[in-house]
Amino acid sequence: MKAYHIFAVVGVAVLSSCTVVRQGEVGVKRNLGKVSPMPLSEGPRGFNPFTSTIIKMPTRTVNLEVKLDLPSKEGLTIGSDISILYRIKPAMAPEILQKIGLGYEDEVILPVFRSAAADITSKFYAKDMHSGERAAIEKAVKDQMMAILESRGFVIENVLMKSIRLPQGLAQTVEQKLQAEQDAQRMEFVKEREQRDAERRVIQAEGEKNAQIIAAEGRKRMMEIEAEGKANAMKIEADAQMKANEMINKSLTPAVLKYKSIDAYRQVSTSSNAKLVITDGKTTPLLGMPERD
Repeated sequence: MKAYHIFAVVGVAVLSSCTVVRQGEVGVKRNLGKVSPMPLSEGPRGFNPFTSTIIKMPTRTVNLEVKLDLPSKEGLTIGSDISILYRIKPAMAPEILQKIGLGYEDEVILPVFRSAAADITSKFYAKDMHSGERAAIEKAVKDQMMAILESRGFVIENVLMKSIRLPQGLAQTVEQKLQAEQDAQRMEFVKEREQRDAERRVIQAEGEKNAQIIAAEGRKRMMEIEAEGKANAMKIEADAQMKANEMINKSLTPAVLKYKSIDAYRQVSTSSNAKLVITDGKTTPLLGMPERD
């Protein structure tokens, strides 16, 4: 029986001498109270359970929620709910364990946060924590914490002011002021919109006026073109008539004129209406109607 118990104890010891470092963790080996400077990455890790132990520390992002009363620039106390998103540097896990221990949240992170938050918020008015300045406050607190904690192995990813509780009277005043600012912004928006509408109407009126001017100028130009066309047509017609007359004059030789006269006399003589023609064959004939009985 004693041998059986001895084998059982040895078996339990062998099985308990292996552990697994999971994702989002880092292992730190401590041998006879001395911390090994080399961190252990993910995977199965063996150790001597009689002289050593492996301590696992989270390297993933941790959300540390804090309720804290913050001072303001005017001396008020502002209640707040704040989340601190932080993680440790895996390479510095042994140093953190050796110099601070596993209670680093209470020992380091929270004291540094309270100091940084009070230092930053005391530079802002209470209303700023309830308005657009909140992001600036969060960033300033984060930067001040990083300046202290980064060299000690901590990374502050973000500081989030989830809720702010102003004193009752101040909260009502701030809400009224914010409402007034929103009303003023709304009126400014309406004013700008009306101004844009007025500018649009002016531009539209100018456009219509310019269109009318362009149309009138177009009609005027069209009339000018028509007049120029008519004048050119009349000139062309006159030039053609003049050239025709010149050609006729050139073609009217004395012989042709005499022939035309003889032909005219012949036509008159054959007319049913009796006429008296007096000519000497040289000058223009004189036509006269005979007297009727």
